[in-house]
Amino acid sequence: MINPDWVKEKIEAAIPEAQAQIVDLTGGGDHYDAIVISPEFEGKSLVQQHQMVYGALKEAMASNAIHALALKTYTPEAWASKK
Repeated sequence: MINPDWVKEKIEAAIPEAQAQIVDLTGGGDHYDAIVISPEFEGKSLVQQHQMVYGALKEAMASNAIHALALKTYTPEAWASKK
């Protein structure tokens, strides 16, 4: 079973300078809520940002180890203004 720490490590390893916050929504290890902040998102569309995160998790998503991912992505500046 995949856990939130594994998801966080995969995202942060794949996206330079990323900070990921992961929550297991159901306790079952296959539905997650993710917030990912990275300067790599600067100048990219929301779709491109999400594709970067999905790319980091493609094997787990293809095998249905991760069944659902509620995803929010931010540049550091956007995250700072949200707070």
